[in-house]
Formats: sequence, C-alpha cells, structure tokens
Amino acid sequence: MNNNFIKKLKRRIARKRRCRAKIKNQDICRLTVYRSSKNIYAQIFSSDNLRVLVSASSIDVDIKKNLINQNKKIKSATIGKIIAEKAKIKGISKVAFDKSGFKYHGCVKAVAESARKHGLSF
Repeated sequence: MNNNFIKKLKRRIARKRRCRAKIKNQDICRLTVYRSSKNIYAQIFSSDNLRVLVSASSIDVDIKKNLINQNKKIKSATIGKIIAEKAKIKGISKVAFDKSGFKYHGCVKAVAESARKHGLSF
C-alpha cells in the first residue's frame, strides 16, 4: 500500500475516535455516516451503542431502483431524507452526528443537510 494512503487513513481514524469520544458523553442516539467510493450508508445507533435502530444505504434494493444513474450527492440527499423519515417513525428526533472521520463536505454534508431538512435535529 502507498505510504500516503496509510497516513490519510490514520488521520481519518483519529478524527473518528475524537468525534465518537465527544458523542459518548452526550448520551443520545448517534447518526453515523459512512461513504465508500460508490455508495453511502447511514445508521442510527442507540445511546448505549448496542443496537442499530434505523438504517439506510444506497445499496438497499428499493432505494437502488430509484437512484440508478444519479450522482453521489443526489444519492446522499436521498439517504438523508430516508433516514430522517425512518427515525420519525421510531420516535427519534434528536441525534448526534458522527461523520466517521470524513470531512464535512460533499456526500457527508448532503446527508446531514437533508436529514435536518426532513426533521432530525443535531
């Protein structure tokens, strides 16, 4: 593996650890976003981190049908909308946003803004 890649990965993991340490002290549900090169995943974990309460991703069969030939930002905004709607059904309105060490721009930002727009507060 490339040395620069390993350095970038270590920095992302350090950011992830710092963020999760701060969220742990808040004692509320956690909205986690993970992005790969082609897909985006979002999950809401319980405050004790033992259960996944709600999840949505761009590889779900129902969602994937509607997102064929869409760019990643549109996919991300759709995932944010879906996760917010599922959270409302479960009675979750306030979460802590965990970007998994990714920088807050592009797809991660699209998920966050769409989730806020559709009723989640963080």
